[in-house]
Amino acid sequence: MTTADEILAGKPETIPTLLDWRIKQTPDKEAFRYRGPAEDQWHSLTWSQAGKKIEWLAAGLVELGLQIGDRVAIVSSTRIEWILADLATNVAGGATTTIYPNTHGEDFEHIITHSDSQLLVAENESQLEKLTGCETANQQVRNVILIEGEGQDERVLSWQQLLDIGKAALSKTPDLLEHISEQITGDSLATLVYTSGTTGLPKGVELIHRGWSYEGFAIAQIGIIDPDDMHFLWLPLSHVYGKCIAAAQLAIGFIHGIDGQIDRIVTGLGELKPEIMCGAPRIFEKVRATVMLTSRTGIKSKIARWAFSIGRASREPRLAGRKLPMPLRPAYAIADKLVFSKLKQKIGGNIKHFISGSAKLSAQVQAWFYSAGILVIEGYGLTESSAISFVTRPDDPRFGTVGPPLPGTLVRIDDDGEVLIKGPGVMRCYHKNPELTAEVLQDGWLRTGDIGRLDDAGHLIITDRKKDLMKTSGGKYVAPAKVETAIAASVHYVSQVVAVGDGQKFISALLTMDHDLVMNWAGRHQMANQSYETILASAEFYESINRGVQLANTKLERWETVKKFAILPTEFSVYDGGITPSLKVRRAIIAQRYADVVASLYAEEKVAGEED
Repeated sequence: MTTADEILAGKPETIPTLLDWRIKQTPDKEAFRYRGPAEDQWHSLTWSQAGKKIEWLAAGLVELGLQIGDRVAIVSSTRIEWILADLATNVAGGATTTIYPNTHGEDFEHIITHSDSQLLVAENESQLEKLTGCETANQQVRNVILIEGEGQDERVLSWQQLLDIGKAALSKTPDLLEHISEQITGDSLATLVYTSGTTGLPKGVELIHRGWSYEGFAIAQIGIIDPDDMHFLWLPLSHVYGKCIAAAQLAIGFIHGIDGQIDRIVTGLGELKPEIMCGAPRIFEKVRATVMLTSRTGIKSKIARWAFSIGRASREPRLAGRKLPMPLRPAYAIADKLVFSKLKQKIGGNIKHFISGSAKLSAQVQAWFYSAGILVIEGYGLTESSAISFVTRPDDPRFGTVGPPLPGTLVRIDDDGEVLIKGPGVMRCYHKNPELTAEVLQDGWLRTGDIGRLDDAGHLIITDRKKDLMKTSGGKYVAPAKVETAIAASVHYVSQVVAVGDGQKFISALLTMDHDLVMNWAGRHQMANQSYETILASAEFYESINRGVQLANTKLERWETVKKFAILPTEFSVYDGGITPSLKVRRAIIAQRYADVVASLYAEEKVAGEED
């Protein structure tokens, strides 16, 4: 068993030394491909070119007064400037405070002030306005750098102005950054990631330089991404998952193809033809739903259904590493040529595998992709463990598990089923919160709050959040995530699912719908001219959803099955407080907001009880 010390032996342990090592390893190799201002053209940077820009930016930050350990907040969508600003902050001796671009109001001000961020890198003026609208935060931040837009005064500078300031500083003092690098250690703070949680204000998670170096080299060791691969990066870099993949790039040297616009993912895959893409389960669920809903009638539908039946039959021998028997072998080749190859071409044609993380992926969705010859492996971790603590190995996929731990990460299951993790990726502490730190960090073990078990091969199976478990009036425990994942995989039109029923006789669900997929359904059911609200309220649409719910129920234990559900008129959003910036549902808020809807699902039960 490989230890963390063995993984890091002789390796650089800080971001500045890791970046310098990578540049020296592959100076002329392409590092980044990204959309330019015109958005229809791709631009490229080699490692040495990127390194030079990072040096200029870092020196510019130092000239603006950045001291060792100072925080620089970044609020922007995923783009090349985010990565450069983040690396420059670490090279300058600072620590990055990450802020989701959709964060606003009280949460935005809390992150700025609680982190003591002195500088802010803002994507555009609309992000700048969030700062100027928060009196305390606005007074605290000394300088703002605008990625888009012109500098306004000595305080608000443009991206180009920061580059120019840095160039001038290095021209005067060429060894400026070398002196700073010598003062940074593996234990220095590198990143302050604020995790939203589902209640209260966001918590700041302190992640150190050595942790990122460990994550990068541990991922390199298991071979899920090769140096010559291109990874399509759309994940929010404000999320620890995106940041972890960025750290892995420094250790491995693969190319990042960058486009943070979610509505351009399929376009980007087709244009860049990458080998790897990391994503959240919702992306894979939506691809599957779209394919299934666009091939429902006519000869194409019959061919697709036949192809996937062949794909299903092929799964067992392929997962076991056996050759397909006759006559399945030629049948699968035909299915691939007629159906699966077209799906692969839509996602670029070169994908080795997808990597799913940030939430539980349905084994049913994994199996569907695998039927088509597309492997989706799954990883698991928390913000508090630098994102990736477990990941399925591509040569041993086990659907429904998140794989074994990274080499150097230890795991044990507590008496109550809680998963505990120990290793260099685990956070230093919660920022300014020793009490909460003491609750979750005990003798170096991180209490994840997740319930799980290890299979016979040491692969982790996560069942639910410890605090989310529901108990029916019959005494049965139900994991909401299991119910929600089953529905999301079986009801193609659904966007969000919240299982309810704690203390009740049975489980129910609140469902929101994907607008585009609902309108697709309407077009096929002679309701295209009806309003969205009318469609959702129609008996025909309800019955369509009910069929999917009943299908989901076949994947669940009897006491987990959903007896009733309600279709809500709108999706939950960050702006109404229904979901966090990382798109996790705030259960308590949803339960309170829709208490009358939930009550109506159990109204008949209460009446029956009163009559008894």
